[in-house]
Amino acid sequence: MSFADNLIDLRKLNNYSQEELAEKIGVTRQTVSKYETGESLPDIEKCKMISDVFGVSMDDLISYDKYAAGSCGYSVPPKGKHAFGMVKVGDKGQIVIPAKARKIFNIKAGDNLIVLGDEMQGIAIIKENELLDRLNQVRNPN
Repeated sequence: MSFADNLIDLRKLNNYSQEELAEKIGVTRQTVSKYETGESLPDIEKCKMISDVFGVSMDDLISYDKYAAGSCGYSVPPKGKHAFGMVKVGDKGQIVIPAKARKIFNIKAGDNLIVLGDEMQGIAIIKENELLDRLNQVRNPN
């Protein structure tokens, strides 16, 4: 995937015409068309504007590859949201947390993780110390 492909996906996902996107970032429809065909690339300021319009990181806008291993074919994710890929559950229920997730959330060997569940929404994993910090903030808001 390239910047052009990501731009097309995001524009269509958000139901914007080339004209509407052009208006939001202060360029012509023809310029957006050139971005989408790969004829030209936006400067850094326009790139930032595009990422802000769609609520995605500039890094993902430029280089996200929905066909790369682990991305499961999803389009560019919103800022702060991640699809880390698929993991297989072992015989005893163990999973391996993908390296990118461990890096982003600073999960290291020996960390205690709490597994939470909601039968309607699914499973969530949070570091023990982060959950305790949040609970303390609720108990002592001062």
